[in-house]
Amino acid sequence: MTFESLGLAPALLRALTEMGYAEPTPVQAAAIPLVLEGDDLMAGAQTGTGKTAAFALPLLQRLGVDAEFTQRNQIRRPRALVLTPTRELAAQIHDNVRTYGKYLRVRSCTIFGGVGMGGQLQNLRRGVDLIVATPGRLIDHLQHHNVDLSAIEWLVLDEADRMLDMGFLPALKQILGALPRQRQTLLFSATLDPAIKTLAAQFMRTPHEVQMAAPNAIAAGVTHRVHPVDAERKRDLLLHVLAADSRRQTLVFARTKHGADKLCRHLEQHGFRAAAIHGNKSQNQRTRALADFKHGKVTVLVATDIAARGLDIDQLPVVVNYDLPMVAHDYVHRIGRTGRAGAEGLALSLVSREEEGLLHDIRKLLGQELVIEPVAGFEPTWTLRQDRAGAPPARRPSQRAGKPRPSQHVRRGHAKNAAEATLRPANPAYARGPQAAQADAASRPRKASRNHSRNRSWAKPQPR
Repeated sequence: MTFESLGLAPALLRALTEMGYAEPTPVQAAAIPLVLEGDDLMAGAQTGTGKTAAFALPLLQRLGVDAEFTQRNQIRRPRALVLTPTRELAAQIHDNVRTYGKYLRVRSCTIFGGVGMGGQLQNLRRGVDLIVATPGRLIDHLQHHNVDLSAIEWLVLDEADRMLDMGFLPALKQILGALPRQRQTLLFSATLDPAIKTLAAQFMRTPHEVQMAAPNAIAAGVTHRVHPVDAERKRDLLLHVLAADSRRQTLVFARTKHGADKLCRHLEQHGFRAAAIHGNKSQNQRTRALADFKHGKVTVLVATDIAARGLDIDQLPVVVNYDLPMVAHDYVHRIGRTGRAGAEGLALSLVSREEEGLLHDIRKLLGQELVIEPVAGFEPTWTLRQDRAGAPPARRPSQRAGKPRPSQHVRRGHAKNAAEATLRPANPAYARGPQAAQADAASRPRKASRNHSRNRSWAKPQPR
Protein backbone atom coordinates (compact mmCIF):
# COMPACT_ATOMS: atom_id res chain seq x y z
CA MET A 1 0.00 0.00 0.00
CA THR A 2 1.14 3.55 -0.76
CA PHE A 3 0.13 6.99 0.47
CA GLU A 4 -1.26 7.69 -3.00
CA SER A 5 -3.74 4.84 -2.61
CA LEU A 6 -5.08 6.46 0.57
CA GLY A 7 -6.35 9.42 -1.44
CA LEU A 8 -4.09 12.12 0.00
CA ALA A 9 -3.67 15.43 -1.83
CA PRO A 10 -0.60 16.03 -4.05
CA ALA A 11 0.67 18.74 -1.69
CA LEU A 12 0.77 16.25 1.18
CA LEU A 13 2.34 13.54 -0.98
CA ARG A 14 5.07 15.96 -2.00
CA ALA A 15 5.92 16.72 1.64
CA LEU A 16 5.90 13.03 2.55
CA THR A 17 8.23 12.21 -0.32
CA GLU A 18 10.68 14.87 0.82
CA MET A 19 10.59 13.35 4.31
CA GLY A 20 11.39 9.91 2.89
CA TYR A 21 8.03 8.35 3.76
CA ALA A 22 7.26 5.71 1.14
CA GLU A 23 4.64 3.46 2.72
CA PRO A 24 2.09 4.10 5.47
CA THR A 25 2.42 2.30 8.77
CA PRO A 26 -0.42 -0.05 9.78
CA VAL A 27 -2.13 2.53 11.98
CA GLN A 28 -1.90 5.12 9.19
CA ALA A 29 -3.30 2.71 6.61
CA ALA A 30 -6.23 1.85 8.91
CA ALA A 31 -7.00 5.34 10.26
CA ILE A 32 -6.54 7.74 7.34
CA PRO A 33 -9.40 6.39 5.15
CA LEU A 34 -11.80 6.37 8.12
CA VAL A 35 -10.93 9.96 9.05
CA LEU A 36 -11.30 11.13 5.45
CA GLU A 37 -14.77 9.54 5.36
CA GLY A 38 -15.79 11.61 8.40
CA ASP A 39 -16.20 8.78 10.92
CA ASP A 40 -15.35 8.95 14.62
CA LEU A 41 -12.33 6.84 15.46
CA MET A 42 -10.94 5.23 18.61
CA ALA A 43 -7.45 3.88 17.96
CA GLY A 44 -5.14 1.93 20.23
CA ALA A 45 -1.55 2.34 19.10
CA GLN A 46 1.76 2.40 20.89
CA THR A 47 4.15 5.32 20.66
CA GLY A 48 6.41 5.11 17.63
CA THR A 49 3.80 3.60 15.30
CA GLY A 50 3.22 6.80 13.33
CA LYS A 51 -0.09 7.77 14.91
CA THR A 52 0.61 11.51 14.69
CA ALA A 53 0.55 11.30 10.89
CA ALA A 54 -2.51 9.05 11.13
CA PHE A 55 -4.62 12.00 12.29
CA ALA A 56 -2.56 14.99 11.09
CA LEU A 57 -2.53 14.05 7.40
CA PRO A 58 -6.31 13.66 6.97
CA LEU A 59 -6.95 16.78 9.06
CA LEU A 60 -4.63 18.81 6.83
CA GLN A 61 -6.34 17.31 3.80
CA ARG A 62 -9.78 18.41 5.00
CA LEU A 63 -8.55 21.85 6.08
CA GLY A 64 -6.64 22.40 2.85
CA VAL A 65 -9.72 21.82 0.70
CA ASP A 66 -11.37 24.95 2.07
CA ALA A 67 -8.19 27.03 2.35
CA GLU A 68 -9.01 29.23 -0.65
CA PHE A 69 -12.54 29.84 0.62
CA THR A 70 -11.14 30.79 4.01
CA GLN A 71 -8.68 33.23 2.45
CA ARG A 72 -11.37 34.97 0.38
CA ASN A 73 -13.79 35.40 3.26
CA GLN A 74 -11.20 36.34 5.89
CA ILE A 75 -12.64 33.70 8.20
CA ARG A 76 -9.99 32.31 10.51
CA ARG A 77 -11.76 30.73 13.45
CA PRO A 78 -10.11 27.44 14.48
CA ARG A 79 -11.74 24.41 12.89
CA ALA A 80 -9.53 21.62 14.27
CA LEU A 81 -8.35 21.07 17.85
CA VAL A 82 -5.74 18.58 19.03
CA LEU A 83 -5.52 18.03 22.81
CA THR A 84 -2.45 16.40 24.31
CA PRO A 85 -1.20 15.93 27.89
CA THR A 86 2.26 17.54 27.83
CA ARG A 87 3.91 20.64 26.42
CA GLU A 88 6.65 18.63 24.72
CA LEU A 89 4.15 16.46 22.88
CA ALA A 90 2.14 19.52 21.83
CA ALA A 91 5.25 21.17 20.38
CA GLN A 92 6.25 17.96 18.62
CA ILE A 93 2.82 17.45 17.05
CA HIS A 94 2.80 21.06 15.87
CA ASP A 95 6.23 20.62 14.26
CA ASN A 96 4.92 17.56 12.40
CA VAL A 97 1.77 19.40 11.29
CA ARG A 98 3.86 22.25 9.88
CA THR A 99 6.16 19.82 8.08
CA TYR A 100 3.34 17.75 6.57
CA GLY A 101 1.40 20.85 5.55
CA LYS A 102 4.28 22.97 4.26
CA TYR A 103 2.65 23.19 0.81
CA LEU A 104 -0.85 23.92 2.13
CA ARG A 105 -2.32 27.23 3.26
CA VAL A 106 -3.22 25.99 6.71
CA ARG A 107 -2.41 28.09 9.75
CA SER A 108 -1.72 26.40 13.07
CA CYS A 109 -0.46 27.31 16.54
CA THR A 110 0.33 25.76 19.91
CA ILE A 111 -1.21 26.63 23.25
CA PHE A 112 0.48 25.31 26.38
CA GLY A 113 1.65 26.48 29.79
CA GLY A 114 5.10 27.42 31.02
CA VAL A 115 5.36 30.38 28.65
CA GLY A 116 3.62 33.72 28.40
CA MET A 117 0.17 34.00 26.90
CA GLY A 118 1.03 37.06 24.78
CA GLY A 119 2.46 35.26 21.77
CA GLN A 120 -0.34 32.71 21.81
CA LEU A 121 -2.93 35.49 21.96
CA GLN A 122 -1.37 37.21 18.94
CA ASN A 123 -1.58 33.99 16.92
CA LEU A 124 -5.22 33.51 17.88
CA ARG A 125 -6.10 37.08 16.93
CA ARG A 126 -4.44 36.70 13.52
CA GLY A 127 -6.58 33.62 12.98
CA VAL A 128 -5.68 29.93 12.84
CA ASP A 129 -7.22 26.81 11.36
CA LEU A 130 -5.74 24.23 13.74
CA ILE A 131 -4.78 24.43 17.42
CA VAL A 132 -2.55 21.97 19.28
CA ALA A 133 -3.08 22.52 23.01
CA THR A 134 -2.72 21.19 26.51
CA PRO A 135 -5.99 21.30 28.47
CA GLY A 136 -4.92 23.63 31.28
CA ARG A 137 -3.66 26.51 29.19
CA LEU A 138 -6.54 26.19 26.71
CA ILE A 139 -8.98 26.65 29.59
CA ASP A 140 -7.05 29.78 30.62
CA HIS A 141 -7.64 31.24 27.17
CA LEU A 142 -11.30 30.21 27.24
CA GLN A 143 -11.81 31.95 30.57
CA HIS A 144 -10.21 35.11 29.20
CA HIS A 145 -12.37 34.87 26.03
CA ASN A 146 -9.23 34.74 23.89
CA VAL A 147 -10.34 31.80 21.77
CA ASP A 148 -13.60 30.85 20.10
CA LEU A 149 -14.13 27.10 19.71
CA SER A 150 -17.65 27.30 18.30
CA ALA A 151 -16.45 26.45 14.77
CA ILE A 152 -14.48 23.31 15.67
CA GLU A 153 -15.25 20.50 13.22
CA TRP A 154 -12.52 18.03 14.23
CA LEU A 155 -11.34 17.12 17.73
CA VAL A 156 -8.36 14.88 18.43
CA LEU A 157 -7.55 13.48 21.87
CA ASP A 158 -3.96 12.22 21.71
CA GLU A 159 -2.53 10.05 24.52
CA ALA A 160 -6.01 9.93 26.05
CA ASP A 161 -5.01 7.36 28.67
CA ARG A 162 -2.20 9.61 29.86
CA MET A 163 -4.57 12.57 30.15
CA LEU A 164 -6.82 10.47 32.39
CA ASP A 165 -3.82 9.40 34.48
CA MET A 166 -2.81 13.04 34.92
CA GLY A 167 -6.26 14.04 36.18
CA PHE A 168 -7.38 16.01 33.11
CA LEU A 169 -10.90 14.55 33.03
CA PRO A 170 -12.61 17.65 34.55
CA ALA A 171 -10.69 19.91 32.16
CA LEU A 172 -11.63 17.73 29.19
CA LYS A 173 -15.30 17.91 30.10
CA GLN A 174 -15.08 21.69 30.38
CA ILE A 175 -13.48 21.98 26.94
CA LEU A 176 -15.97 19.57 25.39
CA GLY A 177 -18.74 21.79 26.68
CA ALA A 178 -17.39 24.67 24.59
CA LEU A 179 -17.33 22.63 21.36
CA PRO A 180 -20.13 22.05 18.86
CA ARG A 181 -21.88 18.72 19.25
CA GLN A 182 -21.74 18.13 15.51
CA ARG A 183 -18.08 17.32 14.97
CA GLN A 184 -15.75 14.46 14.12
CA THR A 185 -13.84 13.10 17.12
CA LEU A 186 -10.66 11.04 17.02
CA LEU A 187 -9.22 9.38 20.12
CA PHE A 188 -5.74 7.87 20.23
CA SER A 189 -4.46 5.93 23.22
CA ALA A 190 -1.74 3.43 23.99
CA THR A 191 -4.42 1.15 25.43
CA LEU A 192 -8.16 0.94 24.93
CA ASP A 193 -9.01 -0.17 28.46
CA PRO A 194 -12.51 0.13 29.99
CA ALA A 195 -11.80 3.62 31.40
CA ILE A 196 -10.96 4.90 27.91
CA LYS A 197 -14.06 3.30 26.37
CA THR A 198 -16.23 4.79 29.10
CA LEU A 199 -14.80 8.21 28.33
CA ALA A 200 -15.34 7.73 24.59
CA ALA A 201 -18.96 6.73 25.10
CA GLN A 202 -19.67 10.16 26.61
CA PHE A 203 -18.79 12.25 23.57
CA MET A 204 -18.25 10.02 20.51
CA ARG A 205 -20.79 8.77 17.98
CA THR A 206 -20.47 5.03 17.32
CA PRO A 207 -16.71 5.24 16.75
CA HIS A 208 -14.77 2.74 14.71
CA GLU A 209 -12.29 0.87 16.91
CA VAL A 210 -8.78 0.13 15.68
CA GLN A 211 -6.31 -1.79 17.87
CA MET A 212 -2.92 -2.00 16.22
CA ALA A 213 -1.04 -3.86 18.94
CA ALA A 214 -1.82 -5.98 21.94
CA PRO A 215 -2.09 -3.99 25.17
CA ASN A 216 1.27 -3.48 26.89
CA ALA A 217 3.09 -4.63 23.75
CA ILE A 218 6.70 -3.55 23.41
CA ALA A 219 8.72 -3.38 20.21
CA ALA A 220 10.24 -6.74 19.35
CA GLY A 221 13.68 -5.16 18.89
CA VAL A 222 14.00 -4.12 22.55
CA THR A 223 16.28 -6.16 24.81
CA HIS A 224 15.38 -6.03 28.52
CA ARG A 225 18.17 -6.37 31.04
CA VAL A 226 18.10 -6.08 34.83
CA HIS A 227 21.17 -5.21 36.90
CA PRO A 228 20.55 -5.98 40.59
CA VAL A 229 22.51 -3.66 42.87
CA ASP A 230 22.52 -2.39 46.44
CA ALA A 231 20.69 0.92 46.65
CA GLU A 232 23.74 2.83 47.90
CA ARG A 233 25.77 1.73 44.85
CA LYS A 234 23.24 2.65 42.17
CA ARG A 235 24.93 5.90 41.17
CA ASP A 236 28.31 4.18 40.82
CA LEU A 237 26.77 1.46 38.67
CA LEU A 238 25.10 4.06 36.45
CA LEU A 239 28.46 5.78 35.92
CA HIS A 240 29.96 2.40 35.03
CA VAL A 241 27.19 1.67 32.50
CA LEU A 242 27.42 5.12 30.88
CA ALA A 243 31.22 4.99 30.73
CA ALA A 244 31.03 1.90 28.50
CA ASP A 245 30.17 4.29 25.65
CA SER A 246 30.14 7.93 26.72
CA ARG A 247 29.03 9.07 23.25
CA ARG A 248 25.89 6.93 23.24
CA GLN A 249 22.62 8.85 23.64
CA THR A 250 20.96 7.59 26.81
CA LEU A 251 17.65 8.49 28.42
CA VAL A 252 17.69 7.90 32.20
CA PHE A 253 14.46 7.79 34.19
CA ALA A 254 14.35 8.93 37.81
CA ARG A 255 11.29 8.72 40.06
CA THR A 256 11.21 12.27 41.44
CA LYS A 257 12.05 15.78 40.26
CA HIS A 258 14.55 16.31 43.06
CA GLY A 259 16.14 12.95 42.32
CA ALA A 260 16.47 13.82 38.64
CA ASP A 261 18.23 17.10 39.42
CA LYS A 262 20.53 15.47 41.95
CA LEU A 263 21.45 12.66 39.57
CA CYS A 264 22.07 15.14 36.73
CA ARG A 265 24.49 17.16 38.87
CA HIS A 266 26.29 13.96 39.86
CA LEU A 267 26.75 12.99 36.21
CA GLU A 268 28.04 16.45 35.30
CA GLN A 269 30.54 16.30 38.14
CA HIS A 270 31.92 13.11 36.61
CA GLY A 271 32.35 14.57 33.14
CA PHE A 272 29.13 13.59 31.39
CA ARG A 273 27.15 16.07 29.32
CA ALA A 274 23.81 15.75 31.05
CA ALA A 275 20.55 17.66 31.34
CA ALA A 276 17.38 17.15 33.36
CA ILE A 277 13.78 17.49 32.26
CA HIS A 278 10.77 17.45 34.59
CA GLY A 279 7.69 19.40 35.59
CA ASN A 280 9.51 21.98 37.74
CA LYS A 281 11.61 23.16 34.81
CA SER A 282 10.41 26.15 32.84
CA GLN A 283 9.18 25.50 29.34
CA ASN A 284 12.26 27.16 27.85
CA GLN A 285 14.54 24.94 29.96
CA ARG A 286 12.63 21.82 28.93
CA THR A 287 12.65 22.77 25.26
CA ARG A 288 16.36 23.57 25.30
CA ALA A 289 17.28 20.35 27.15
CA LEU A 290 15.31 18.21 24.71
CA ALA A 291 16.74 20.04 21.68
CA ASP A 292 20.29 19.65 23.00
CA PHE A 293 19.70 15.94 23.52
CA LYS A 294 18.26 15.44 20.04
CA HIS A 295 21.17 17.31 18.45
CA GLY A 296 23.85 15.49 20.45
CA LYS A 297 25.00 18.44 22.57
CA VAL A 298 23.83 16.45 25.58
CA THR A 299 24.41 12.69 25.71
CA VAL A 300 22.45 11.86 28.88
CA LEU A 301 18.93 13.16 29.50
CA VAL A 302 17.63 12.53 33.02
CA ALA A 303 13.85 12.64 33.10
CA THR A 304 10.83 11.90 35.21
CA ASP A 305 7.82 10.17 33.68
CA ILE A 306 6.74 13.43 32.04
CA ALA A 307 9.09 12.39 29.21
CA ALA A 308 7.73 8.86 28.95
CA ARG A 309 4.96 9.69 26.49
CA GLY A 310 5.07 10.98 22.97
CA LEU A 311 8.61 12.32 22.73
CA ASP A 312 9.96 11.64 19.27
CA ILE A 313 13.67 10.91 19.72
CA ASP A 314 15.23 9.29 16.68
CA GLN A 315 17.77 6.51 17.06
CA LEU A 316 17.69 6.34 20.85
CA PRO A 317 19.68 3.18 21.61
CA VAL A 318 19.39 2.95 25.39
CA VAL A 319 16.84 3.71 28.09
CA VAL A 320 17.93 3.27 31.71
CA ASN A 321 15.49 2.89 34.58
CA TYR A 322 17.58 4.31 37.40
CA ASP A 323 14.41 4.03 39.51
CA LEU A 324 11.71 1.56 38.57
CA PRO A 325 8.31 3.20 38.02
CA MET A 326 5.75 2.84 40.80
CA VAL A 327 3.14 1.78 38.20
CA ALA A 328 4.06 -1.11 35.91
CA HIS A 329 2.28 0.42 32.89
CA ASP A 330 4.74 3.34 33.00
CA TYR A 331 7.55 0.89 32.23
CA VAL A 332 5.95 0.24 28.86
CA HIS A 333 5.75 3.95 28.08
CA ARG A 334 9.33 4.58 29.20
CA ILE A 335 10.72 1.76 27.10
CA GLY A 336 8.68 2.97 24.12
CA ARG A 337 11.38 5.61 23.58
CA THR A 338 13.77 2.98 22.18
CA GLY A 339 13.51 0.26 19.53
CA ARG A 340 11.26 2.37 17.32
CA ALA A 341 10.50 1.87 13.64
CA GLY A 342 12.16 -1.54 13.59
CA ALA A 343 15.40 -0.40 15.21
CA GLU A 344 17.05 -2.30 18.05
CA GLY A 345 17.03 -0.90 21.55
CA LEU A 346 18.25 -1.72 25.04
CA ALA A 347 16.26 -1.25 28.24
CA LEU A 348 18.39 -1.38 31.38
CA SER A 349 16.89 -1.40 34.86
CA LEU A 350 19.00 -0.88 37.98
CA VAL A 351 17.02 -2.71 40.65
CA SER A 352 17.62 -2.49 44.38
CA ARG A 353 16.17 -4.85 46.96
CA GLU A 354 13.42 -2.36 47.77
CA GLU A 355 12.18 -2.60 44.16
CA GLU A 356 11.72 -6.38 43.91
CA GLY A 357 7.95 -6.07 44.15
CA LEU A 358 7.89 -3.42 41.39
CA LEU A 359 9.96 -5.69 39.15
CA HIS A 360 7.53 -8.54 39.75
CA ASP A 361 4.63 -6.30 38.66
CA ILE A 362 6.48 -5.36 35.47
CA ARG A 363 7.29 -8.97 34.64
CA LYS A 364 3.67 -9.94 35.22
CA LEU A 365 2.42 -7.14 32.98
CA LEU A 366 4.80 -8.04 30.15
CA GLY A 367 4.18 -11.76 30.53
CA GLN A 368 7.85 -12.61 30.17
CA GLU A 369 10.94 -13.17 32.24
CA LEU A 370 13.52 -10.40 32.24
CA VAL A 371 17.22 -11.18 31.91
CA ILE A 372 19.00 -10.67 35.24
CA GLU A 373 22.70 -9.87 34.87
CA PRO A 374 24.72 -8.81 37.93
CA VAL A 375 27.59 -6.53 36.92
CA ALA A 376 31.07 -7.61 38.00
CA GLY A 377 32.20 -5.47 40.89
CA PHE A 378 28.63 -4.36 41.71
CA GLU A 379 27.14 -7.67 42.84
CA PRO A 380 24.41 -7.10 45.44
CA THR A 381 24.50 -8.54 48.94
CA TRP A 382 21.16 -10.27 48.30
CA THR A 383 19.58 -12.46 45.62
CA LEU A 384 17.05 -10.91 43.23
CA ARG A 385 13.89 -12.90 42.57
CA GLN A 386 11.38 -11.82 39.93
CA ASP A 387 8.60 -13.87 41.52
CA ARG A 388 8.73 -12.06 44.84
CA ALA A 389 5.38 -10.33 44.60
CA GLY A 390 4.87 -7.25 46.69
CA ALA A 391 8.18 -7.69 48.47
CA PRO A 392 8.27 -5.09 51.25
CA PRO A 393 11.07 -2.54 51.20
CA ALA A 394 14.01 -3.32 53.42
CA ARG A 395 13.76 -1.30 56.61
CA ARG A 396 16.60 0.52 58.23
CA PRO A 397 17.48 -0.89 61.64
CA SER A 398 16.24 1.17 64.55
CA GLN A 399 18.87 3.29 66.27
CA ARG A 400 17.41 2.13 69.56
CA ALA A 401 18.17 -1.55 69.15
CA GLY A 402 15.88 -3.71 71.19
CA LYS A 403 13.60 -0.79 72.07
CA PRO A 404 10.50 -0.92 69.89
CA ARG A 405 8.34 2.15 69.45
CA PRO A 406 5.31 2.30 71.77
CA SER A 407 2.91 1.49 68.95
CA GLN A 408 4.99 -1.39 67.63
CA HIS A 409 3.30 -4.08 69.74
CA VAL A 410 -0.15 -2.90 68.67
CA ARG A 411 0.91 -2.86 65.01
CA ARG A 412 2.22 -6.43 65.28
CA GLY A 413 -1.06 -7.60 66.79
CA HIS A 414 0.15 -8.72 70.24
CA ALA A 415 -3.18 -8.88 72.07
CA LYS A 416 -1.76 -8.55 75.57
CA ASN A 417 0.34 -5.48 74.82
CA ALA A 418 -2.52 -3.96 72.81
CA ALA A 419 -4.83 -4.29 75.80
CA GLU A 420 -2.23 -2.74 78.09
CA ALA A 421 -1.77 0.16 75.72
CA THR A 422 -5.52 0.72 75.57
CA LEU A 423 -6.02 0.64 79.33
CA ARG A 424 -2.94 2.61 80.32
CA PRO A 425 -4.23 5.84 81.97
CA ALA A 426 -3.36 9.11 80.29
CA ASN A 427 -3.85 11.08 83.56
CA PRO A 428 -1.65 9.77 86.44
CA ALA A 429 -4.38 10.77 88.93
CA TYR A 430 -6.62 8.02 87.61
CA ALA A 431 -4.11 5.49 88.86
CA ARG A 432 -5.14 6.62 92.41
CA GLY A 433 -8.86 6.34 91.61
CA PRO A 434 -11.64 8.58 90.20
CA GLN A 435 -11.98 10.64 93.39
CA ALA A 436 -8.33 11.65 93.28
CA ALA A 437 -8.70 12.71 89.68
CA GLN A 438 -11.72 14.86 90.51
CA ALA A 439 -9.86 16.48 93.39
CA ASP A 440 -6.92 17.32 91.14
CA ALA A 441 -9.25 18.83 88.59
CA ALA A 442 -10.99 20.98 91.22
CA SER A 443 -7.66 22.30 92.54
CA ARG A 444 -6.49 23.57 89.17
CA PRO A 445 -7.36 27.22 88.36
CA ARG A 446 -10.06 27.46 85.70
CA LYS A 447 -8.92 29.03 82.46
CA ALA A 448 -11.18 30.92 80.13
CA SER A 449 -11.78 29.28 76.82
CA ARG A 450 -9.74 30.91 74.08
CA ASN A 451 -12.62 30.67 71.67
CA HIS A 452 -15.01 32.05 74.29
CA SER A 453 -12.84 35.07 75.04
CA ARG A 454 -12.11 35.65 71.40
CA ASN A 455 -15.78 35.57 70.45
CA ARG A 456 -17.15 37.39 73.52
CA SER A 457 -17.63 40.54 71.45
CA TRP A 458 -20.11 38.68 69.27
CA ALA A 459 -22.52 38.33 72.22
CA LYS A 460 -22.79 42.08 72.88
CA PRO A 461 -23.96 44.79 70.53
CA GLN A 462 -20.98 46.95 69.58
CA PRO A 463 -21.14 50.71 69.13
CA ARG A 464 -21.28 51.75 65.48
